[in-house]
Amino acid sequence: MSKMGNNFFSVSFDLILLDKSIPYDLYVNSSASQERERFVRIYPKNDDLTLEDLKLFKKKYFQLYVHESQRDSYLKSLIQVKGAPDSTKTEVIKSSAILYLDKLFDVDKEFTTELLSETINECKVAVESMVDVIKDYDVSKLQGLIASLSFHDFYTYDHSINVSMYCISLYRAAKPSATNEEIVMAGLGGLLHDIGKIKISTDIINKPEKLSDEEFNIIKTHPTFGFELLNDNPCECQGVDFNIIKRVVHEHHENFNGTGYPKKLNGNDIHLFARVTAIADFFDAITTKRTYHEVLTTEDAIAVMAKTVGKKLDPQLFEIFTKSVKQLVLAGKISKELPEDFDPCQPQNVLPFRDPKGFKVEGFGDKEKTQTFGKIKKKVG
Repeated sequence: MSKMGNNFFSVSFDLILLDKSIPYDLYVNSSASQERERFVRIYPKNDDLTLEDLKLFKKKYFQLYVHESQRDSYLKSLIQVKGAPDSTKTEVIKSSAILYLDKLFDVDKEFTTELLSETINECKVAVESMVDVIKDYDVSKLQGLIASLSFHDFYTYDHSINVSMYCISLYRAAKPSATNEEIVMAGLGGLLHDIGKIKISTDIINKPEKLSDEEFNIIKTHPTFGFELLNDNPCECQGVDFNIIKRVVHEHHENFNGTGYPKKLNGNDIHLFARVTAIADFFDAITTKRTYHEVLTTEDAIAVMAKTVGKKLDPQLFEIFTKSVKQLVLAGKISKELPEDFDPCQPQNVLPFRDPKGFKVEGFGDKEKTQTFGKIKKKVG
């Protein structure tokens, strides 16, 4: 799904709601010139669209569009579209979430409380739609779905969306009786966990090599930046508990044994959603295929993460997480481990593995592969 001009985005014929009242208007571009787009409404919202109507549209029109102001309504309708694969629906939701996140990272837009509030409201709709689509997904199935999705120019966007999806799955597994609202909050916390990085230099965010001590100390400020951003810009978003979101943003790098940052919280003093996010954050960083480094198999990823249980990760949540990975032999073959200062949010050419004695392990990944993917192309102040 791609945004057209300033006001419209294209939609697939296969993702139009049929035989029910559609909650959005359908448009076509009646102009032959891309510089002079002229959108004309061909079907009104709240009318029932039939299969015969849709077949006629396919014959007459090259592409259908929906007004940007109705994107939320379109996303909410996706769960009711029959026959479309979950991967297609998820790709649409992901594309929308990327547009929403990009508003906050776009240096051409002035940051305001109104912009933040609008973006969080939109992100909430995206998460609500995602919860509906992946409601029956365990971690294994979700990992396969994520692998099928396209990736984009800025690692933080893709990573945040993946983390959100894993948070939804893990929290549902940890709390089978959780309300839909709670699950949405878990996913929204995962989606927004790195919001503080809008105040970090892109030179540091994009650096694929190991950060210097000074650079790592700057990276470590992003949870506090994010917390302050939310605290200093009170938003009005119905159904969003900002106390929870602020805690996830602030605490997702706290370690279970109290060695994390920024406040060295430990155990249950770290919010449950932040502990869920920490596992999702770690898992996605080492299992999702990128062009800048090789990734671990699920089995080896679990083995690497297991070495940090009780240190970085909550033992009970990690046990639930591993049980959500079906048909997994937990005796991982890998003996390497990641250093304690490993930042799951940072793109890296080579995962910085060490053996259990602390010596660096060379040769994991391919330094010759492109180092430009995953880097933001605009300067964030």
